[in-house]
Amino acid sequence: MAQGWASSRRARCCWGGGSGGSNGRPTTSQGGLKRKIGPGRPHAKVPHRKCARDSSGSVYEALFLKGENSDVQIRALGEEWNLHRVYLRQSGYFASMFSGAWREKTMNTIELQMPDDNIDREAMHEALGSLYQDTVLITPGRVVAILATASVLQMDGLIQQCGEVMKETVMKETVSAQTVCSYYYSAESYGLQCIRTMCLQWLLDNLVTQHSEDLLREVSPELMKELVASSELLVMEVEMDVYTMLKKWMFLQLQPTWRGPHRAVLPDADLWFTRSRGESEGTPFLETKQGRDFVPVFQQLRLAYIICDLPSARIIDQDALIPAAWLTPVYREQWLALLQAEQTRELGPIDIYLSDLQGSSMCCGGNLCRDEQCNWQWASFNFGWDLVVCYTNRRIIFRCSALNKSRGLGVSLLWQRKVAFHLRLASLDRAGRAVFRKDTEYQMLSLRKDQELEIVNLENQEVVFPIYVACNFLYLPHEECCPELKP
Repeated sequence: MAQGWASSRRARCCWGGGSGGSNGRPTTSQGGLKRKIGPGRPHAKVPHRKCARDSSGSVYEALFLKGENSDVQIRALGEEWNLHRVYLRQSGYFASMFSGAWREKTMNTIELQMPDDNIDREAMHEALGSLYQDTVLITPGRVVAILATASVLQMDGLIQQCGEVMKETVMKETVSAQTVCSYYYSAESYGLQCIRTMCLQWLLDNLVTQHSEDLLREVSPELMKELVASSELLVMEVEMDVYTMLKKWMFLQLQPTWRGPHRAVLPDADLWFTRSRGESEGTPFLETKQGRDFVPVFQQLRLAYIICDLPSARIIDQDALIPAAWLTPVYREQWLALLQAEQTRELGPIDIYLSDLQGSSMCCGGNLCRDEQCNWQWASFNFGWDLVVCYTNRRIIFRCSALNKSRGLGVSLLWQRKVAFHLRLASLDRAGRAVFRKDTEYQMLSLRKDQELEIVNLENQEVVFPIYVACNFLYLPHEECCPELKP
């Protein structure tokens, strides 16, 4: 019997995948997707090799392509393959089929129904042919279809190869919107957890910063919900960036054929939603039939950090996408918090948990274009507390300044304030891959006016500009001793 390369062991490290033979009857129902995954852009690649069995290719040509001495015919997707049980047994799917008391064990012709829309005849041909040769060429543009086929047929070795190709593409190749999203969906469906994590991180880095309509078209509501809920999502300035991005995303999901210059997508989205509001007699869009599918995504917005800025609050009100029932309690909570900050020395709970910081913190962002000194402030931070961010001599410094008295309601001048924060730095190349990362742990920040604190020192480090600066803040009460962060 020929020695197959696909072992019955599960691929280790970060690769998931189908198991070997099972005790239950084989079925082609596993691996189905709700969303068909589009192909990525193909790139020429050096083939990944399995352990050598027939380097001359004679076995592949004679037995697989010509079907010599075939003892079973496989039919699927309108195609027929004259194959051999001894080779097919390398697949966990067929090994299970040909064992036990299943009727397929003695059948000369086996009809397969492929439940996964990602599987096509070419992928089926490649997967079956891989059982007869020692070299398999998998390009990034075909890897999703081959992975889907290998998962249904329970071909662990081929699943692992697909994972390696996808990992190499994300890490080293030019990643496109189609590639990263299709890889994410397939990794989630077929159990490649490492690939899912890598694609998710790429999306967190690039979803807002790239301003790509093609990328927004590819992101499903389920994926968008996860991205918006994450405190790791990079924003350009403040939380309002996320709302603006969601408005464009929702418009492109509803109007997928829209094409135009980048600068036109937001005005066109505003015009479309204005017309829709007129047709629905002023009903907030998320309460309309078309808008209900997007409700779970918009529910992830941290509205408390959006409405504390007057221009942003006016845009939210004018757009009328979000129901008033969502906004009213947020306004109430923010007004009471503002009064508490103005008239007492407390703001927020005493005990702070990491889950609060990761899920409820305010996201802020900035961009260091060059290695030169600069300062900036994040609008409406902490009810007017003038936190100035300084970049100088390769250091990032937080400074509490009381010089600008025109901002806020004056609460920043009354006493020492406290927040928890988490600062992250990232340099992205043209493909959106991070070539430099640095972050702090969640820390307590407590500054008096005109006091400063060095947060990050980049001296003697190889840094690539521009650098995105992202920070998450959570407001804390004034206490004599800083409370510890609890897991």
